[in-house]
Amino acid sequence: MRILRYLTRDILLHTVAVSFVLFLVVFAGRFIRYLAEAAVGSLTGDVLLPIMLFKLPGFFEMILPLGLFIGILLSLGRLYAESEMVVLRACGVGPGRLAGYVLVPTMVVVGAVAFLSLYAAPEGSARAQVLLDNPRSAEGLHILNEGRFRKQRDGHYVTYAEQIDEAGVMHNIFVFEREPGSQSDIYNATFAREGEIVFQESTGRRYLELRGGTRYQGEPGRLALEEIQFDLYGELIPESQGSLRRTTKVQAMATQALWDSSDPKLRGALWWRVSLPLMVPAIAMIALALSRTDARRGRYARIGPAMVVLLLYFLGLTQGRGLIESGQGPGVMLAVHVVFAVLSLVLLHWERISKRWSIVNV
Repeated sequence: MRILRYLTRDILLHTVAVSFVLFLVVFAGRFIRYLAEAAVGSLTGDVLLPIMLFKLPGFFEMILPLGLFIGILLSLGRLYAESEMVVLRACGVGPGRLAGYVLVPTMVVVGAVAFLSLYAAPEGSARAQVLLDNPRSAEGLHILNEGRFRKQRDGHYVTYAEQIDEAGVMHNIFVFEREPGSQSDIYNATFAREGEIVFQESTGRRYLELRGGTRYQGEPGRLALEEIQFDLYGELIPESQGSLRRTTKVQAMATQALWDSSDPKLRGALWWRVSLPLMVPAIAMIALALSRTDARRGRYARIGPAMVVLLLYFLGLTQGRGLIESGQGPGVMLAVHVVFAVLSLVLLHWERISKRWSIVNV
């Protein structure tokens, strides 16, 4: 029991320490990305921090498995390097018993990752999506600023609003746009009495809705000018392929909704969520097997090969998710789990297998 408490405490401490460092790296990277979107106007500054907080469970569902993997390598690698593992083996702690001890903190991480991936992360993404779907979450920066001309799209799009009230309705709006044409550029100038940014539930996209105005279109050097008067005019607000609004939709769906759906893309997201806790025991046993070292090589000797194995595991799951999203069944992703589970058992008993193999060859 003392050995179990000692190993569990040491592995969990290393896991927490590694996860905290990884969290700082991931949080800083995501914050820079979201800050870049705020700088170009896709987000307002007042929703940036709440969105980051809501997305925290989604960060940790990936960080905790990697933290446990490196934590086991560091913890047991230290025991091997400082010859403590020799003492444990002398006390009767063999590979099978050691694996049982390691499975105790592993099951703690499995429960945490399952809770995060199946419930907490989708719930947090859903709450973040509510903020993103609010038209006012971008109206201050993305389209119009009160009393100021604003240039966008390399100066091809200029906007102006004389006044923006507390409800987000803009008054006396001017929009100028230059579109590349076959022979020369086409210029559009739009004047509207009022307008606002609206969110369309069916498409999940945002539109600039103008009301009561006139739109002029023409080409430089031509006297012809097209004039269109409108009561209601809507223009799609463009969003980049990797923008936060476009990547959060599936993440914000509840796991039960993914389970009930037959859409291949949603099925791929479901199996990805299920795969995160399933992979934790396998990578824990792989880390246990690859943590074997000695005082001469040091505790960090096997981290490089171990990270390569973990990377292959993630790549296999990613490819399996892609195949599910293309219409195939979950067999490929399950096969990846089986292959690496077998690999973990082979690595765990490699010394015994190699000895038997050498005896057979003799």
